[in-house]
Order: sequence, then structure tokens, then C-alpha cells
Amino acid sequence: MKLFDVYPLFDVTPVKASGSYLWDENGTKYLDLYGGHAVISVGHSHPHYVKRITEQLQNIGFYSNSVQIPIQNQLAEKLGQLSGYEEYNFFMCNSGAEANENALKLASFHTGRKKVIYFSKAFHGRTSAVVAATDNPSIVAPVNESDNFILLPFNDENALAEAFQQHEIAAVIIEGIQGVGGVQIPTTAFMQKIRTLCTEFGAVFICDEIQSGYGRTGKFFAHQFANVTPDVITVAKGMGNGFPVGGVLIAPSIQAKYGMLGTTFGGNYLACAASLAVLEIMEDENVIENAAEMGDYLVAQLKDNSAIQEIRYQGLMIGIELKSPCAPIRKKLLDEYKMLTGNASNPNTLRILPALNISKTEIDEFVTAFEALTAVNA
Repeated sequence: MKLFDVYPLFDVTPVKASGSYLWDENGTKYLDLYGGHAVISVGHSHPHYVKRITEQLQNIGFYSNSVQIPIQNQLAEKLGQLSGYEEYNFFMCNSGAEANENALKLASFHTGRKKVIYFSKAFHGRTSAVVAATDNPSIVAPVNESDNFILLPFNDENALAEAFQQHEIAAVIIEGIQGVGGVQIPTTAFMQKIRTLCTEFGAVFICDEIQSGYGRTGKFFAHQFANVTPDVITVAKGMGNGFPVGGVLIAPSIQAKYGMLGTTFGGNYLACAASLAVLEIMEDENVIENAAEMGDYLVAQLKDNSAIQEIRYQGLMIGIELKSPCAPIRKKLLDEYKMLTGNASNPNTLRILPALNISKTEIDEFVTAFEALTAVNA
């Protein structure tokens, strides 16, 4: 049997990782500035993270949600404390797409409606409903097509208000910051307009914080920069530092009932141990503050680079839009400087999504390489 060939792969085979570095089978060292799509939040193989998972596995690794699993409650309590959402409820699942699927289902149950607003350049996942709320027709199969999803221009307050007048809206879903879309940041006014309209018309405000959450931006959630409170917040990626885990934070106004949502693997012992370890490291090592500081530091080093059209960022969620396609630079960063970076739907945008505890020394490595490459290509 062969693997189903859906991924274009770099010719890199990591076999070991520590902090912000990877090593391949030949012992070649790579600086990881992408974290496998913003997943590595507290660094590869952090000792506390490894210890937590190892100890849990030595006791019990899995049982389903048909028994008491106290570590789920410990995780929910710690997440509420660090995020500022102590009054919310928490549902655990396995991935970002699954978290968004459950969020949309909750909104529809709660309102009794079907219509969902999403925005240009949005990416919410590849599964049934959320791919219909993703602005990429090439990954929407015929079975996913639905007239329940309304695509509106990003940051367009007038179009948003008009849609609420024309339709009975179940939910508005928006990323705290668009990731795949190229680190596009919603304006404070736009986020506040979403909150106002959802409140006025009884719709559910869903904020997808799967990539932009968990401290990446210098606050726990990106939407907190806009001083808004969504009804539902989805999380994944950095939550487990590589362990597959996702979740949904749910306002107390949305009532639960048995059978409403469900999962076999969600909230298993190992997922909770990994997630608790991440929060404990975040708290003990001040990584959210570091993300804010290091993001500002990196951008300050590049602000005068003539090859750059624009830098969009909050904390360590950084989109460097070049004046030409970024693919050649990205390839040379990998081949010549042994650095992993990301791209976006905009071919000119290089995405930088390192571990939140990255150091100035490691950022300086990237800046030196980037400046050398853009000087050559200028």
C-alpha cells in the first residue's frame, strides 16, 4: 500500500527536535520558524511537556467519555483562568476542523437557523460544513456545497449589516487573524460590528482562534485586541504542541443537552496531559509576553527592507508580503540556510509562526539570512 498523494513535500526528514530546532536523519540542523502550521507553541520536546505525557501514559492513556476523567476538569479550569473565560464551558475534540464543525452545529441548535456568514480569504477547515465556510472552491467537493453559507468581503461593515437585514443568520464565523489568507487582521471596528449585530439579531458570534489563539499574538486570543467577547471560541493547533487536540469554548447562555455533541477520542487522558503541560509552561515561562516582544523585535529588524511590500503581524503571527513571489526566498531559506518557513494563499506572503518561546538569537539567525537573500534578489 502507498500513501495517498495529496501533499507536496519538502525533501527533509526530521528525526529529532528540541526547542526551535529540528535534525534530519543525516544530523543536519534546521531552524523551525513555522512549527508545522503554528502547532509548536512551547518548543519541540519541552522537558515538562515530555514528562507530563510520559507520566500519564504510564498510568492510563485512554478511555472514552463514558467515565469520569478528572484531568478534563483540571484543563478546563486552567484554560479558563489563563484565557479570561472562566465562566464559559468547554467541549474537547481532536482538531481545528472538528472544533469548527461543532461550533457551527452548536450555533444552529441554539438559534434554530441555518445561514452562516463567513469572509473572503477565510480558512476554517476541510471537513463537511467548515469547508463550505472556507474561501477556496478548489477544496469544496460537490457533497460539501451548500446555500447555507454566505460569503462577504473581509472587513466590510456595510456588507455585513446588509446581510443581517436580508437573512436569518445563525452565526458569523471569523478567524481572530486569518492565517492561510496571509495574516489578514480584522479591524477593531469590524469585530465590534460583528458582536453588535449578533447580539441585536440573536445570532452566534464564532471566533476561530485555531491558529491565532493560545498566546501566539501576545494576548491569549487575538480577538481580545478588539475588546470583544464571542459566544463560541474554537481552539486547536498550539493547544497540544503537536498532540492532536481541539476544543470549543462555549458561552453559558448556550445550553448543553445529552447527545448534542460527542466524540470518541476527544478529551482523552493523553490529550489533556499534553494540553495541561502547554498551559503550565505558558504560565511559568511567560511565553505570551515573549511572543509579543519577539514579534516586535523581528519586525523592527526588517522594517527598512526594500524587498518587503508590507508586514502584517500581531506577536508571533507574522506575514511578510514581498514585492514578488516568496517561493524562491522560501526555498533558499530551506536549502541554503536550513530554515523552515510557511506560505499563504497570497503567493507573495511568507508566514513566520515560530514557537512562542523563541529567542532573539534565533530570530537574528533568520533576519541575517533573509537580509542576505533579499539583498541578492533586489
